[in-house]
Amino acid sequence: MREELQENFKRLVNFMNFAQSFFRRNNPFKALLMSLLGSLKDMLTIRQKLKMAKYRVNYHKHQLYKMESLIAESNEHTFLKGKNLNEQR
Repeated sequence: MREELQENFKRLVNFMNFAQSFFRRNNPFKALLMSLLGSLKDMLTIRQKLKMAKYRVNYHKHQLYKMESLIAESNEHTFLKGKNLNEQR
């Protein structure tokens, strides 16, 4: 009976050592804190990120409009080509 209790106590101590080592390597409280801080930072900077996204969308729309107008100018089958013909007369 006494030996069995000693064996169970050794197993418990061994498990506690494993658990302690695990929590040293993978601290769940530290991971939770880092996650909360990251979420807080994202919430505080969301307006700036939204402004940058809107700027990028508008910039790409402008670039697309410029590209389409250049294509339309050099295309002989569109109505914009007539303007070039009138200028050449």
